[in-house]
Amino acid sequence: MPTPRFFPMLRVALALQTAALLIQAITAGLLLSTPGGRAMHSISSAAVVATALLYLVAAILVRRPGGGLPRMIVPAVAMVVFVLVQAMLGVAHMKALHVPLGVLMFGGSVMQLVRVWSRPQPVVAVTT
Repeated sequence: MPTPRFFPMLRVALALQTAALLIQAITAGLLLSTPGGRAMHSISSAAVVATALLYLVAAILVRRPGGGLPRMIVPAVAMVVFVLVQAMLGVAHMKALHVPLGVLMFGGSVMQLVRVWSRPQPVVAVTT
């Protein structure tokens, strides 16, 4: 069972990450259609990096007491790796890989968001 104390943080981190990835997709369209689009896409990429790192921290804090790799850490690490690869592909102007990976990242983030929000909130046992 996840640690109840940080479970809300995990939910918020995933919601922020999913929103940042959606905004990144919107600014990618602006990159192609407006002169200031490149700057907005660059700025929103920083938000994607920050939210992916927040998600990783939250996934680590939600780990089960006593160790073991919970199911939340593996997708969080994968997202951070994808974000770094995505940034390198974008800098290298490799749109044929950059765009599909961005779509994959958004889809994965939505799937994790649904998974975490559909799970009941862990309850903290109160002893007296």
